[in-house]
Amino acid sequence: MERKLRWGILGCAGIAVRAVIPGLQQSERGVVAAIASRDLDKAKQTAEQLGIDAAYGSYEALLADDTIDAVYIPLPNHLHLPWTIRAAEAGKHVLCEKPIALDAAEAGRMIEACRAGGVHLAEAFMYRHHPRYRMIRELIASGEIGEIRGIHGAFTFNNAANHANIRYRREWGGGSVYDVGCYPISAARLILGREPEAATAHAFFSPEHDGVDMMASGLVEFSDGVSLTFDCGMWASSRNTLEVLGTKGAIQVPSAFVAGPDGSADFVVVSGGERREVEVPRLNQYALQGDDFARAALDGAAMPFEPEDAARNMKVIDAVLRSARERARIAIS
Repeated sequence: MERKLRWGILGCAGIAVRAVIPGLQQSERGVVAAIASRDLDKAKQTAEQLGIDAAYGSYEALLADDTIDAVYIPLPNHLHLPWTIRAAEAGKHVLCEKPIALDAAEAGRMIEACRAGGVHLAEAFMYRHHPRYRMIRELIASGEIGEIRGIHGAFTFNNAANHANIRYRREWGGGSVYDVGCYPISAARLILGREPEAATAHAFFSPEHDGVDMMASGLVEFSDGVSLTFDCGMWASSRNTLEVLGTKGAIQVPSAFVAGPDGSADFVVVSGGERREVEVPRLNQYALQGDDFARAALDGAAMPFEPEDAARNMKVIDAVLRSARERARIAIS
């Protein structure tokens, strides 16, 4: 019988309760063994709700549990650095919610701490673990849509009335680029297989929401004249789409990062004047992410995405946010 990775969850965030914990519980190689909150009653209630055996009233107490192999960190963005370092020092592998840090320098410190602790570190971009992105890349490689001329991604939602939300705290790493703009940026890098050269962005910084970017639009420049155009927002109608435009056709992904209401992740190929829908297996991308991580931690398998990839994504995010604030084109070294 294959050994299972024993997970501890640092916090009772909505993304953990709604998606990541159920996904890990559906995975083949993981078991959620403990959850912690600074409020013990909240930890106990969440543990009971989700069938988790152990509940702790502090993150330190969970990290001290020798039966825990790995932790998932869904804490506010400004807490990713300190708790990743604490987890690494405790000998726990770390799956950290996106964006991995507040900037590329912080991401570098997290990578160094995990390397020193001999543990794995991964950024929780669950969509990348679903087979549809391998299918999309293979289709592009086949030449069916020709040479890529551009990519457009959009990820928006409207939660602006909830002023207490952690996404609206500037010092905590709030804002739409951090929260959802990071997805099309990472997707373009994944699809093109290279790093961008520059970024230009424009944003709506809302005084009602501690000055965070509630909407942003950007242009991310790659070599060969290819670019990603994207928009992201937390005060706009919901969208979650990606389009890859080629010289002979296009790929349209209607539920690009979060699966559709029916769990669908199908995409459309338009080529040669014809439109066809490509069916994709109905799989839980959070479970797939957990299994990929477990195979690396338990079996020594290669990580699908090394932590350095997260640092490179942060370099682009850094440039986008700086561009929006300075109203300037920012080169990415």
